[in-house]
Amino acid sequence: MADFDPVTKAVVPAAGLGTRFLPATKATPKEMLPIVDKPAIQYVVEEAASAGLLDVLMVTGKNKRSIEDHFDRAFELEEALEAKGDEQRLSQVREPASLATLHYVRQGEPKGLGHAVLCAKQHVGDHPFACLLGDDLIDYRDHLLKRMIEVRNTYGGSVIALMEVPREQVSLYGVATIEATSEEDVVRVTDLVEKPPADEAPSNWAIIGRYVIDPAVFEVLENTPPGRGNEIQLTDALRTLATLGPEDGGPVHGVLFRGRRYDTGDKLDYLRTVVKFAADRKDLAPEFVPWLREFLDEIS
Repeated sequence: MADFDPVTKAVVPAAGLGTRFLPATKATPKEMLPIVDKPAIQYVVEEAASAGLLDVLMVTGKNKRSIEDHFDRAFELEEALEAKGDEQRLSQVREPASLATLHYVRQGEPKGLGHAVLCAKQHVGDHPFACLLGDDLIDYRDHLLKRMIEVRNTYGGSVIALMEVPREQVSLYGVATIEATSEEDVVRVTDLVEKPPADEAPSNWAIIGRYVIDPAVFEVLENTPPGRGNEIQLTDALRTLATLGPEDGGPVHGVLFRGRRYDTGDKLDYLRTVVKFAADRKDLAPEFVPWLREFLDEIS
């Protein structure tokens, strides 16, 4: 195995305006909307921490202060719960602050995911890093990020998570042109296109919100013009890296993910995610699932 720098840092872009969830997100960050009783952003940080990435940079924006508060200590609340002897809730309140070391930087204006990643340059430096998007939650039992780090340690360069989607949905994603490798779940990415029309997509293997990225991406992003939506696209920068050799920050590989992914990017997918999480909770499922069945029978 080649000697590549270890991946120890994670970047979590969380600067979006959350317009799909207005008016709820007028004063509350979309990332703080609860999945049952835990904000979506906490699941993302937990995933990074479980993969050994304990240095986490949040790229935030205006009106996102509650994210920082959530991952900080809340002494008055802790004292109140301690006085009541409520150890379970006390543990839940303390947990976010103990997951990882959190850092924050603001994306001054919404110029796209590529620009949000570029905001991490000073913190990340010359080290590879993981990038986790808050709209995609990966089931804790599937260990996707750990596998991606393993692939980076083997091949170097950057690694993206790819998931097969129906052809009619490819226009919602970045889509990869891929070549097989000797590993069943690993492919070489030779080209990428952001949100192509279905009849022009090179495959139906779509990028989902997990990346392990070589630091060479920063120089590429600095020279990447605005693309689709007049935004600086991370997909465009990775497309450039896919053409480069290891000495320049390439290549790009993909991990073919066939596990459990939960999308919280729009209202319908968010509702599906909440229901799935509730149905999987041992403390809720015994009452929730029978009620759900009865409710569905009533409206069918």
